[in-house]
Amino acid sequence: MVKQQIKGEEKFGVQNDLQKMEAGETMRIGDKNELEFVNVTHSIIDAINPVLHTPEGAVVYGLDKRMDHTPVIGDPIDMERFREIGREGNGVLCYIEDCTNAGKKGRTPSEAVARRHLRDVMESIQDYDGGIVATTFSSHIARVKSLVEFADDIGRQPVLLGRSMEKYSGTAERLNFVDFPEDLGMYGHRKSVDRTFKRIMNEGKENFLPIVTGHQGEPRAMLTRMGRGETPYELDEGDKVLFSARVIPEPTNEGQRYQSEKLLGMQGARIYDDIHVSGHLREEGHYEMLEALQPQNVIPAHQSLKGFAPYVDLAENLGYKVGRDLHVTRNGNMIQLTE
Repeated sequence: MVKQQIKGEEKFGVQNDLQKMEAGETMRIGDKNELEFVNVTHSIIDAINPVLHTPEGAVVYGLDKRMDHTPVIGDPIDMERFREIGREGNGVLCYIEDCTNAGKKGRTPSEAVARRHLRDVMESIQDYDGGIVATTFSSHIARVKSLVEFADDIGRQPVLLGRSMEKYSGTAERLNFVDFPEDLGMYGHRKSVDRTFKRIMNEGKENFLPIVTGHQGEPRAMLTRMGRGETPYELDEGDKVLFSARVIPEPTNEGQRYQSEKLLGMQGARIYDDIHVSGHLREEGHYEMLEALQPQNVIPAHQSLKGFAPYVDLAENLGYKVGRDLHVTRNGNMIQLTE
């Protein structure tokens, strides 16, 4: 995936050597520092949190994760290793943490919960004899895997449509993270996608489940084009559109997604929303991470200053104090932790 991303962003002129590491491995950086990858669970498979071990203590970079002990693909989060890091040597000098869901009570459910929810929704509409379309994060291979399996269970042929859908799922299959059916079609190029839509219309929408890009209402994504009537796929009154994803809380995404749903609704589509679990820790997960690592310093990240507030309250409940060992900052600022 990294190789493909670099190739797709050639304007950066990336010349760095690529170093491959697995979760649990370490690599020396200079004479005194060591980089370690710790296995975590997130929406994307094969996720890790990097830990930089220095003579002054470890720096743990905690973006993005949830505590999933029953993931659909891959291993559970390695909490045992995080607890060990908290006890080793000089402990954890600094913990940089993703605050996306810090204001939500309880814990983030497992992907297994989203899988059960998705199965329930799809089985409830298996007798519908019209079009059913699904969308999710292209990088969310576990969710795509579930959609493909449940499509077969309800007697429909799944097909993956959109550039990023083809890229992520194709890469995951080549690397043996997932075993898709041999006849699963993946089409990214616009002409190939439109040919597939024509075939679906000719052979009957009731026989297929298109799994498409566009869960955030992105203007050029497949589902948005379908809503604007720019594809050969014709939505009819009562057709089902399953959003197996939440809107990323950001004004542009929220506006685009709202517009996409309105366009789909104007064509008669019925929207099934929020068939999803988040990839980010809620309140109890944050408490558990802080108690495992016992960091000397904490830096909230991955939100606006307003979004940091719930995490600041949470950390202060454990004895941290803003300006002393709880550092609220912005991108581009520098924080000095040691002399």
